[in-house]
Amino acid sequence: MEVSPTITASRSQPARLTGMSWAHFLNDGAANYLPGVLPAILISLNLSVALAGTIMAALLMGQALQPLVGLFADRVGGRVMVALGLAGSSLGGALIGFASGFWSLIGILVMIGIANAFFHPQALAGIRQLGGERPGTAMSVFMVGGEVGRGVWPAVASWVVVHWGLDYLWLLALPALATLPFMLRWAPRLPPRNTHATPIAWRRHAGPLSRLVAFSTLRSLMILSVVTYVPLMWTQAGGDLTTGASFITVLLVVGVIGNLGGGRLSDHFGRRPVLIAAMSISVIMLAAFLLAEGLWLWIVLGVLGISLFATLPLGILIAQDILPENRSLGSGMALGLANALAALGVMLLGPVAALWAPAAPLWIALGGGVISILLASGLPEHRETTPRSGTS
Repeated sequence: MEVSPTITASRSQPARLTGMSWAHFLNDGAANYLPGVLPAILISLNLSVALAGTIMAALLMGQALQPLVGLFADRVGGRVMVALGLAGSSLGGALIGFASGFWSLIGILVMIGIANAFFHPQALAGIRQLGGERPGTAMSVFMVGGEVGRGVWPAVASWVVVHWGLDYLWLLALPALATLPFMLRWAPRLPPRNTHATPIAWRRHAGPLSRLVAFSTLRSLMILSVVTYVPLMWTQAGGDLTTGASFITVLLVVGVIGNLGGGRLSDHFGRRPVLIAAMSISVIMLAAFLLAEGLWLWIVLGVLGISLFATLPLGILIAQDILPENRSLGSGMALGLANALAALGVMLLGPVAALWAPAAPLWIALGGGVISILLASGLPEHRETTPRSGTS
C-alpha cells in the first residue's frame, strides 16, 4: 500500500525535531563548557582573573556574525551550514585542552564562536518550519537541547579535568563525530529567498528590532555573568572546581523547565506578557541569590534558570515575526548579536570583578535586568505569518 507523502512528512516531524534537539545539545555543549574549566585554565596558563571576561568574550564574540550568516543562509537556503557549525564547534571544543598560551586559547575560542554562528540561524529557521501550528512548543523543544548541553557539559568537562587533566577534553567531541552523518537527514532544507522578494524595510523594523536586541542583550548579560563569575566566586571562597561548575549545571538544566514552559505559555497567552513576568521573577531571583547562603543558593539558582530561559525561545520567535521572510537573519540578531554584545559586557566587567569581587558584575547585570523589563513591555506581540513552503 502506498503511503501518503503528507502523512509521512507529518510522522517524521517529531523524530527530526528530536534529532535537531540532540544536535543542539552537542553543539552548545561543546561551545559552552569553558566556564566549568575556566578556573583550571587560568591556573594552567598562569593568567589573571581579570582576563576571565576577555576569554569568555573571545568565545562569544564570534556570534556577532550570526546576522550576516543568517542573511547568507536566507539567500542560499539548504541545510549544510548546520552540519558545518556542529563540526566546527566540536573540533574547537576538542582543542581547548591543548592550548599552550593565552593567544592560542583565544584563537581556538574565536573558531568555536564562528562555528556556533554557522549552526544557529539556519537551524532556528528550520525548527520553526517543523513546528507547524505550534512554533512556540517546537522552538522550546529545540532550545531544551541546547540548554541541557550548556548545563551538563561544564560539569562533565570539569570532571574530566579533575580526573584526567585538560589534555583529555577531546573526548567530549566523540558524540558529535558520531552524529554528523545524520545531520543532513534531520535538518530541514530551507528554500532560498526569492531574488525578487520585497527588500527588508529596515526603517519600519528598526524600532522593534532595536528594542528586541537591547532586551536580549541585557537578558544574556544576566545569564553570562552568572555562568562566568559564580564559579569564580565559589573557587575564590575555597570551594572545589566541580561544585563551582555544578552551579552552572543547575542554572541551565533546571532552566529547561523554563524553555518548555515559556514556549507553551506563549502559545496560549502571548509572548509579551510571558517575557515581562519571567524577567521580573529573574531580577528578584538574582538579588535573592546574591544574598542567600547554603541550600538556598541552589534553590534560588534553579528558579532563576527557569525564569531566564523561559524568555529565550520567545525572543527568537518575535525576531522571526519582525522579519518573516528573513527568519535566519532575525534569529541571528535575537540570539547571536545579542550574545556577542553581552559578551562584550562580560569582558568589560572582568576588571570590576578583579578590583572588587566576582559578585560585583552580578549586581550590575541585575540592574540591566530591571531595564529589560521596561524594554519587554514595548516589544511587538505575536502575529501569524505564512510559513515558506519547500521544507523537506
